[in-house]
Amino acid sequence: MSKKFRSSRERRQVISGDFPEKISRCEDRKIRGSEQRRDAFWFGLGTIGIVGWSVVIPTLLGVAMGLWIDRNWPNRFSWTLMLLIGGVMIGCINAWYWVRKIGIRGEQ
Repeated sequence: MSKKFRSSRERRQVISGDFPEKISRCEDRKIRGSEQRRDAFWFGLGTIGIVGWSVVIPTLLGVAMGLWIDRNWPNRFSWTLMLLIGGVMIGCINAWYWVRKIGIRGEQ
């Protein structure tokens, strides 16, 4: 039920009782947000680096192994192509793992 006030002044005092605290919390949030924006660029760049290398390294390893197999044991199938696709698949799974671990905002 709504509380009955004797005057509009009393009502305003009750409503605005925690107004300065709300403003202070809002201002603190803005300050933290502006600080995090500067860090967000470097965080994003680092995330791109982790995800990129998570895909590139297994792909290059797959290509190197495929070339080595194709040179040493020629076959009608291209091991380079098969291991390239396998490396990309493993790299994508690895990148997915890292993105899930880091999360959207870097919270673990």
